[in-house]
Amino acid sequence: MASIKSAALEPTELDLEGLGFGQRVLRLLPVYGLPILMVALIALFSILLPETFPTLLNLRSILADKSIIAILSLAAMVPMMAGRIDLTVGYGIVLWHILAIALQTQFGLDWRVTIVIVLLLGCLLGLINGLLVEMAQIDSFIATLGTGTVLYATALWYTGGRQVIGMIPRDFTALYTSQLFGLPIAAFYVLAICLILWIATEYLPVGRYLYAIGGNQRAAALNGIPTRRYVIGAFVVSGLLGAVAGVILAARLRIGQASVGLEFLLPALVGAFLGSTTIRPGRVNVWGTVVGVGILAVGISGIQQFGGQFYVEPLFNGVTLLVAIGIAGYTQRRRRLRPPPLPKPTGAEGA
Repeated sequence: MASIKSAALEPTELDLEGLGFGQRVLRLLPVYGLPILMVALIALFSILLPETFPTLLNLRSILADKSIIAILSLAAMVPMMAGRIDLTVGYGIVLWHILAIALQTQFGLDWRVTIVIVLLLGCLLGLINGLLVEMAQIDSFIATLGTGTVLYATALWYTGGRQVIGMIPRDFTALYTSQLFGLPIAAFYVLAICLILWIATEYLPVGRYLYAIGGNQRAAALNGIPTRRYVIGAFVVSGLLGAVAGVILAARLRIGQASVGLEFLLPALVGAFLGSTTIRPGRVNVWGTVVGVGILAVGISGIQQFGGQFYVEPLFNGVTLLVAIGIAGYTQRRRRLRPPPLPKPTGAEGA
């Protein structure tokens, strides 16, 4: 099978060869623009809010609060690699955290068994989404919106609009409250997931296959890639990560309620879309997604410390999503219009 090359827009060594310093900076700016912006925001808020922003307490707060959104963004990223979207990352977490609480408080299950059940159900949800998209040929947006709405309705039916409360084992809540090296343990969950996904997407065939499917599924199939299998697998991974986020949310809240969870959908999608505009612009990627979530976390934290009103966070997320989609669309158009690089002249040709 012919090798599948990246269609992302990051410049290669051949692209940068012969360019001056200023031209190199302009070519690299789309790649590292968002990380530079995040560092600039951190510096700006640290200068304007020297007593509250550049503190270990604020760092811990950001890492703990945004860890769930980061996991959901990574969950949304996996199907996006194959050109699909999974809205159940925002709907599923509503049911998963309720189920994680209810299985322990109302059914008396051990917290370890509870986690296994929730994770398996998350995989099952991903499998159902994948079958609907690939076997029933339903658009991924419509399919996951439908299954997500069913999950949300199930959560409302089970809770009856009330909270699910009870005695939660300390070992379970420690999944969120523990610290490692002085930082929230949830941040290390995100780091571990990032490393696994980064290795899989950048160094294993599965990553190249998913990117190829997202670029042109028919061409990928003609190259011998079992596209249906990999798309369904992408949804299963997304469902698994969504369930992981649900377990962490349950350990954080210690109660289950259907009114909590949907607010994670928009920032999760924003982080994933922003991830396609940096590091490897033109395609979603792990570290770009982390940077996207970081931009949201730093921006919202700084604005709130300035006394921003309660509506600032959804407003910031919505505007950022529009900007991210616009940039992603622009980079995709650039990718289609970009001419292939000229081959380097051989010695004979140079003579």
